[in-house]
Amino acid sequence: MKDFMDKNFLLNSKAAKTLFRDYAKKMPIYDYHCHLSPKEIAQDKKFKNITEIWLKGDHYKWRLMRICGVDEKYITGDADDKEKFLKYAEILPNCMGNPIYHWTHLELQRYFNIHKPLTPKTAEEIWAKCNNLLSKDSYSVRAIIKKSNVKVICTTDDPIDDLSYHKEIAKIKNFKTKVVPSFRPDKAINIDRLGFVDWVKKIQEVSGIAISSYTKLLESLQTRIEFFHSLGCRVSDHALDTVPYRIADDNEVAEIFTKAMSGQYITKDEIEAYKTNIILKLTPMYNEKGWIVQIHIGVMRNVNYPMFSKLGPDTGFDAIGDDNFAPQLASLLNSMEIGGGLPKTVLYTINSVKNEVLSSLVGAFSSSIPGKIQFGTAWWFNDHISGMKSQMKSLSEMAVLGNFIGMLTDSRSFLSYTRHEYFRRLLCDIVGSWIENGELPNDIGFYGSLVKGISYSNAAEYFPIDIE
Repeated sequence: MKDFMDKNFLLNSKAAKTLFRDYAKKMPIYDYHCHLSPKEIAQDKKFKNITEIWLKGDHYKWRLMRICGVDEKYITGDADDKEKFLKYAEILPNCMGNPIYHWTHLELQRYFNIHKPLTPKTAEEIWAKCNNLLSKDSYSVRAIIKKSNVKVICTTDDPIDDLSYHKEIAKIKNFKTKVVPSFRPDKAINIDRLGFVDWVKKIQEVSGIAISSYTKLLESLQTRIEFFHSLGCRVSDHALDTVPYRIADDNEVAEIFTKAMSGQYITKDEIEAYKTNIILKLTPMYNEKGWIVQIHIGVMRNVNYPMFSKLGPDTGFDAIGDDNFAPQLASLLNSMEIGGGLPKTVLYTINSVKNEVLSSLVGAFSSSIPGKIQFGTAWWFNDHISGMKSQMKSLSEMAVLGNFIGMLTDSRSFLSYTRHEYFRRLLCDIVGSWIENGELPNDIGFYGSLVKGISYSNAAEYFPIDIE
């Protein structure tokens, strides 16, 4: 029987152990998509206790607590931080098989040198030890980032953001991690969502352009792209919960925009036409700057409306969608290619049933740039053992695993960098098993170099962000 989450955790062959120990383990982290707070990085925040860094804002953990019947008081409510931590410790042993169970213990091991499982019996001791360490300067946000060996962080930012904290971070002399914004124009695209008109008024204010028409909206987005680019942004990021595709001429789309701004009803076809058009208008702007496009596909958001109304978005009430998005996505990518060239693009699906769809699209839009179109890592509901292995195996069987840009953090927690270790162990286990089974030659040096690439170097080459 193996020890609980020991040094060979998830590594089931000699080759896998060697690949992880000698090649993957010490590679830096290139965090090209996350939801970390630039404010907390700029201010080098120190957390008062483990609940504040672990449970506040982590809707992954919140969902598990709700599933276990924990009252909302101990999740997002007014219970004190220790009570919330103890409730989490109470439910965690029930979560066997869930990646959060493993992530929790990897974080305890790597950041707090705690190698015992979190249970109701150990909770008081772990609470005390974690909080004692978190009180030290060596556990501030920037210290944690340094300890995690992170070279680049791409935050997720609305076009109306003034990026003031990114400006502050850029001036910090003794902090070598590159922190840059990503351009997330969802609120400009989602003409059907509540708040669209108010958002347009806000971008009008920050851009200084009076938005009297659709053309003026595009002009304001162009100015924001210029601004973001000046502060190091090289990545756009789109959440296409459903993939739109309906081609309409610019005059029709301009009329649709005017209707929406005046509060008139717009049809499903009109919504599709507007969303398609604005994405195709933004693409040449990205191309001009040499930006990467990331597209996250298929989330059913805020399905529990009473709780969404109470707590807002990103609080644990989303689910996996099941749309047949393949024809629309293929057509959208094709129109982007026709309209001036498809940028480097990373495609993510929240539904693992669609793995083969994205793996095949990678090949259909390839070019002379190795790995130009990427099937992005297993995302959100898929970033568990079987989900990560399924994504990598699909990519290897239908495209090229060696070009893969690897793992992202996709988290609001500064302790989540152990997710990269989790991913790397699974990658090494897959490649190691192929070597052990004779499916690959026993050339550890060569496959070790590929593992290092997937762990870090491929992303560093793929994203046009200067690393000092």
